[in-house]
Amino acid sequence: FRAVNGDLWVEHLLLSLPGGQAGFLIVVNIMVFLLAFFLDFFELSFIIVPLLAPVADKLGIDLVWFGILLAVNMQTSFMHPPFGFALFYLRSVAPASVKTTDIYWSAIPFVCIQIIMVALIIIFPNIVSYGDPEAKARAEQSEAVDLGTMMQQVPGMSGDGGSEKKDTGSDFLKQLQQNEK
Repeated sequence: FRAVNGDLWVEHLLLSLPGGQAGFLIVVNIMVFLLAFFLDFFELSFIIVPLLAPVADKLGIDLVWFGILLAVNMQTSFMHPPFGFALFYLRSVAPASVKTTDIYWSAIPFVCIQIIMVALIIIFPNIVSYGDPEAKARAEQSEAVDLGTMMQQVPGMSGDGGSEKKDTGSDFLKQLQQNEK
């Protein structure tokens, strides 16, 4: 797929959808919902998301928010036929008097709830992202954390091969508790 630039073709196709961000979100959510009839959560995550994330990024969509939106949408794959795993699990524990078609029909309200949640996340994005725009701006402006520097600042965690005395985990925990007081 990548050898023939399929990912670029898909990116160009999705970027040229009418409606900008809104058009992209509508088409993508409908596509993911329909694909969830035939693919489960994991296949969608590993096949579809790597094609959609670069487009969402180029359209200026917050990728954390977009990931949560897709996760809520992909949850429907557990609840509707033909491959709804939750339906099969329920079938295995339900009494014989409950028909499989009854289980399928009873899942419809829950699928509708998921669809309503997808719509609410699109309409009110602050449900899942930063509620305060100032807090989001501060988080984006903060410096990146270098784990190596942090490890060198913690006693006994310098990673220098044992040249200094290593503290045990309990000693380190006691130090942290004392610093909080």
